[in-house]
Amino acid sequence: MSTDQLTIHPTAQPLKGKVSPPGSKSITNRALLLAGLAKGTSRLTGALKSDDTRYMAEALRAMGVTVNEPDPTTFVVTSSGQLKPPAHPLFLGNAGTATRFLTAAVALGHGRYVVDGDQHMRKRPIQPLVEALRSLGVSVEAPSGCPPVTIEATGRFETNRVVIDAGLSSQYVSALLMAAACAAEPFEIELAGADIGARGYIDLTLAAMRAFGANVEQPSASVWRIQPTGYTATDFHIEPDASAATYLWGAEVLTGGAIDIGTPATAFTQPDAKAYDVISAFPHMPAVIDGSQMQDAIPTIAVLAAFNETPVRFVGIANLRVKECDRIRALSTGLNTIRDGLAREEGDDLLVASDPGLAGQTLPARIDSFADHRIAMSFALAGLKIDGITILDPGCVAKTYPDYWDAMASLGVTLERG
Repeated sequence: MSTDQLTIHPTAQPLKGKVSPPGSKSITNRALLLAGLAKGTSRLTGALKSDDTRYMAEALRAMGVTVNEPDPTTFVVTSSGQLKPPAHPLFLGNAGTATRFLTAAVALGHGRYVVDGDQHMRKRPIQPLVEALRSLGVSVEAPSGCPPVTIEATGRFETNRVVIDAGLSSQYVSALLMAAACAAEPFEIELAGADIGARGYIDLTLAAMRAFGANVEQPSASVWRIQPTGYTATDFHIEPDASAATYLWGAEVLTGGAIDIGTPATAFTQPDAKAYDVISAFPHMPAVIDGSQMQDAIPTIAVLAAFNETPVRFVGIANLRVKECDRIRALSTGLNTIRDGLAREEGDDLLVASDPGLAGQTLPARIDSFADHRIAMSFALAGLKIDGITILDPGCVAKTYPDYWDAMASLGVTLERG
């Protein structure tokens, strides 16, 4: 649905039905890259087909990898194991995973690679990864500290050890981990300091790497040792997206419904599944919620917090300022558009005032999604209880959940296109 705006009308009945969330974006983009680095043919099933994963697939094609799509949830990837220099810059939209992962992966290629994105991606930091690659002897330039990144690759790292600052994003570590298995000798990655983005995403990376034949050890919480095994083509199944599931869990508790997503919360390996316990506590969610290990779930929980019985403070969410948009600012702006004073920022914390009395009111509010899929999808939940909620640029959900609005309509939600 690519309309400019979409108004959600409150539902008088609990939402009930079955909705299957799409495959995990995080796992799909990891698996696509690893399949592209593996010699042979890999079959990826349960995959997400969205803007972010299509950018990754197109980039691999531009570097000589064959990527076929026999059905809506499968990629068949055939590769020589080498990523050839593309004829043109790799355009990756606002896909952070694809941009960070490929920047490290092509550093072991041969030739010139330019990794670029849209206006939003060009504001997202990549300097810590650039500095780490430079320390390995890679010729890499990113004048703004954000994409575009230009890499002149010689096929090897000059040293076999790197220290990376992952305070802004765990994706920097994941990028180096995946590339390291293709190095010429055993490789060691160490964190600079204890801070790291959601560590659970590194666990996803390690699991995917091992599925494709990598040998990785972790002698301490801040050190990884990777053997130079390269990757072996394999068949790999991708679990549903836990971040997408949070919207359905939120819709369920907000309306007192029963939505079957086909996968128990306990079966997810993604870090955002931790949000299930917090969401299940609604309308008695805790006074302080640490979002550091479930960052993509925070927009969902923050909108639910507006209807909680007691105020909620979100901490550990500084990294949300460098996502697809400044999500802390976008959440406070959207909540205050609904009612002034509903949220405020204190440093990098977000405070949501909470008022169960919002439910049933008519509060016309045009919510700026800032072209961020998670802002659009989370604020749609407010429209289930408040009349007058309009989401601007609803088509941005195509980034990770193209069928989101259809899924909501299938549950009985009335949507008015503008």
